[in-house]
Amino acid sequence: MSRTNTAGAVPAREVWTGQIGFILAALGSAVGLGNIWRFPGVAYENGGGAFLIPYLVALLTAGIPILFLDYAIGHRFRGSAPLAFRRLAGRLGESVGWFQVMICVFIAIYYTAVLAWASSYFVFSWNLGWGDDPTAFFVGEYLQVSGSPITFDFVPGVLIPLVLMWIVSLVILGAGVVKGVQRANVIFIPLLVIGFLILVIRALFLPGAIDGLTAFFTPDFAALANPSVWIAAYSQIFFSLSVAFGIMVTYASYRRRRVNLTTPGLVVAFGNSSFELLAGIGVFATLGFFAFEQGIPVAELEGLTGVALSFMTFPAIVSQMPGGEWFGALFFGALVLAGLTSLISILEVIIAAFRDKFGFTRAQVVYGFGGVLAVVSIILFGTTSGLTALDTIDNWANNIGIVASAIIVSIIVIWVRRAGPELARHLSVLSTFKVGRVWLFLVSIVAPVVLAYMLVSKIVDLAVNGYSGYPGAYLGIVGWGSIVLMVVGAIALTGARWRHDPDKFEPWPATDAVSLKGDLR
Repeated sequence: MSRTNTAGAVPAREVWTGQIGFILAALGSAVGLGNIWRFPGVAYENGGGAFLIPYLVALLTAGIPILFLDYAIGHRFRGSAPLAFRRLAGRLGESVGWFQVMICVFIAIYYTAVLAWASSYFVFSWNLGWGDDPTAFFVGEYLQVSGSPITFDFVPGVLIPLVLMWIVSLVILGAGVVKGVQRANVIFIPLLVIGFLILVIRALFLPGAIDGLTAFFTPDFAALANPSVWIAAYSQIFFSLSVAFGIMVTYASYRRRRVNLTTPGLVVAFGNSSFELLAGIGVFATLGFFAFEQGIPVAELEGLTGVALSFMTFPAIVSQMPGGEWFGALFFGALVLAGLTSLISILEVIIAAFRDKFGFTRAQVVYGFGGVLAVVSIILFGTTSGLTALDTIDNWANNIGIVASAIIVSIIVIWVRRAGPELARHLSVLSTFKVGRVWLFLVSIVAPVVLAYMLVSKIVDLAVNGYSGYPGAYLGIVGWGSIVLMVVGAIALTGARWRHDPDKFEPWPATDAVSLKGDLR
């Protein structure tokens, strides 16, 4: 492996203070907007209660195995995504790491916009500021959506909270891994859980709540014969756990030398899924009330996922609910907290990568490069065309970028580099929950095959049907153009010179079981 013009190894990394700090940070990354606004609708549309069967299968056969793979790579090779993958698989691996960083760049610039919307609606909740027609308010008065797909007409109501969300995020990240990222998650995650539990308990006592829960949990076992239901389950697990785009690699690199890796991974995975189930209960109990008030079945309701659920359907429900102001504040407050902890983890991937490669201080990356991202985010998503750009980039980054990244990692790490046994030993020596041939089979065969099917299906669908009725030229520039920029950025950053020697390090031992025994935490 070639060396670079460097004087020494990459400087020592910051570390979490302990197991709880890491688990809460990892949970903060995994528990995001998708848990609240995506899972309930996806489950309902794909078999109701029966969907939990493919969901659990997907969790056990793809979600947890890939999560463990990220942990093993980040911890054993002690680096951000580009550094860890370079140490594992040379310059080719580094390119994959930078591709994951570029995915985070694109996600960060639009994810902050959704946080801005949620923070605005938290304020609106106290006086039901969306009025009698929440849909018209959101699209018209609040976002002022333009008929043109690209504009530079700024919307003050979006611009101001967008700037504030960027300031909050960058200040937290500027404080460091322990004083910033860990401390924020230690505060925000308990607040999120407590607040959402209060919301769910209130929802369960609303008229019609039982009808909503019945609609959510009633199993349609015939749906299990539909391959699209299984793909939906794998998609939900995959996107929900924050795997394959550098987050868990980066977070694992901040762990101490002798730590239990797999058991905390199980806590994070099942904790994330438990929150999704809790979200489903809360959302559908509330939707049951909404259907009851309108005198229609739950099946006739519209806007059950994503932006429509959060910013159109829920405000309409809150307006009809006794004490709706408090309920709305809890819901949108939960969106802000869930989104903020996820955004912090996404930005940390970028910060760690630039620090490792170019030797920048944390402040230089956070307020320099982070400031650049903030400006781009404001220009793109603080305007009347922000919703269209967000919807398009989100679809391509998640369904094309992240899925492709996971497949490539599996091919390079397991099949080309043949590092599977090495990583399995690393996980098993350090952890109480051991992995072996079953784990290797899942990450080398099952997960990549399922993900490849998902990727090909999505590409064909986009090529044939387009997306959301947007013009083909626009999708080519903003959608496919985003993927092209991710690839070009990854190649360019791989070619840049390292400030320190990335190859000068000793992997933490994966076979010294005797010396590690008794020092697990």
